[in-house]
Amino acid sequence: MVSEPLISTDYWTDFQITQQDVEYLHNHLFELETPLTARELVPVLIDERLRAERLVTQQRREAGGKVYLPKESYHVDDDLIFPALNWKHGKVTAIRAGTNPEIGAFDVLTVDLGNGSERLFAANLTNHALNDQPTTVEDEGFDSDAILREYANALEKKIESAFQEDDEIVRIAGRWFPRALLVDVNVGHLNLAEAVLDMAGGEPLPASALLKDVALPEGVNPKLAEFSLNLALQEDGRFDEVGPAGKVLWCLRRLEPEEVREVPLHLQYSPVEYDRSALTPQMLNLEAQLDDELSEVEVNPNADIKEVTVALIYPHLRAGTLPLSARVRPLFPTAYESPRVRFTLVDGRTKQRMPGWVVREHGYVFGLREWYKANDLMAGSLVRIRRGENLGEVIIEAKIYRSTKDWVRTVIVGADGGMVFALLKQSISAELNDRMAFAIPSMEAVDQLWLQDKKRPFEKLVVDMIREMSKLTPQGHVHSQELYSAVNIIRRVPPAPLFALLASKPEFTHVGDLYFRLSELE
Repeated sequence: MVSEPLISTDYWTDFQITQQDVEYLHNHLFELETPLTARELVPVLIDERLRAERLVTQQRREAGGKVYLPKESYHVDDDLIFPALNWKHGKVTAIRAGTNPEIGAFDVLTVDLGNGSERLFAANLTNHALNDQPTTVEDEGFDSDAILREYANALEKKIESAFQEDDEIVRIAGRWFPRALLVDVNVGHLNLAEAVLDMAGGEPLPASALLKDVALPEGVNPKLAEFSLNLALQEDGRFDEVGPAGKVLWCLRRLEPEEVREVPLHLQYSPVEYDRSALTPQMLNLEAQLDDELSEVEVNPNADIKEVTVALIYPHLRAGTLPLSARVRPLFPTAYESPRVRFTLVDGRTKQRMPGWVVREHGYVFGLREWYKANDLMAGSLVRIRRGENLGEVIIEAKIYRSTKDWVRTVIVGADGGMVFALLKQSISAELNDRMAFAIPSMEAVDQLWLQDKKRPFEKLVVDMIREMSKLTPQGHVHSQELYSAVNIIRRVPPAPLFALLASKPEFTHVGDLYFRLSELE
């Protein structure tokens, strides 16, 4: 016989965290004395809800009667409950002696199961399988593992939301713990922590390393002491938590590179209004390939991205950064909360190790300025990025070869502050994206244009760029990808506003395959 479900199919879909749930999780953390993530608390919550629902169902099913067991004695008019019959209720209407000599003396109960249905049951029968049958409610297909697989993500978010509204519980690096159990960490302890980090010279350290010098009371649970110090450091503006997800590392904010604390000049974008619907499918496809951190591009979350090759634009070359684009982002460490993450960059060719920073809120990776110079990279150079062999490492590589001379578009800034392009022979020692390649002999001169050019309207900037670049080709047209790289030499602009301008303004004529020319030149 099919039993009734313990919990309805939409129970976990419509699940809401109650105050009772929150209190239960509080108590669990109190007893464990170990900070846990919301993900680690999901199975705890599921098991408790199943236990509570199982108990409620059991009480409801047993209400108003005795659970039938063959070994017990019963009387006429007794109300009985039969677990083996899907918890049906029945009333004893008659009792007579059993007549089977092989099993000894026993009683036969006549039970009215309702709707005119009667059945016979044995009583006072010592040996019977149903005497040992558990009478507890079964999960009936709603086992905790299955619930965890299907609903873990949704339940994790609901726990996070409930805890964020609870002042009695605090979070560090994704782990939660009751505030009442925290060890007191005073200003003296924090000053000692600052001194230790100062001596480390900007190298991040975990709280466990700081505790060797920051003496908290003896006998305290080490995990509790570490969590308490982490919270105190988090609430003090001198310290910055920079560890990747699952790892808490502390650094002095004042010792972090300026480019990590503030967005570098060349990465600062003043938004340009545009109509995204103006972008053609070709333009959208090119936008995705350009790996600009400012682009509104999404990647299939199930895609297994192992390596990405990025063509550098001038702003990232000058700032010593990489774009944290939709494709690039999965290759770099992330964090539960920290806006900045310290990690290690590894040169895939030389194995050189360099400190790197993921600046999550602004979408870039810092720490490559000297590496770019050492490899003689230019705007348009290709950088391969892949996951490192160890956690917290990312491998970068430029395809270096013997330096050769070749014709490259070169940026020349005149004495009057004007910028022109010339096709000149330049030394090249690394693989390039030809459309995005520009040699820039004087970055300092170009930097002056960043400060002077802010007032020029975006449309005029694009017109001026096309006019200059079209002089280098007999056809007089410019590809959208070339133009994107050129515009970013003096102003930070993502692809979409530029492409939308080209597609929607009569000043620009599309001549096919994303090539454009100025209408005035026709």
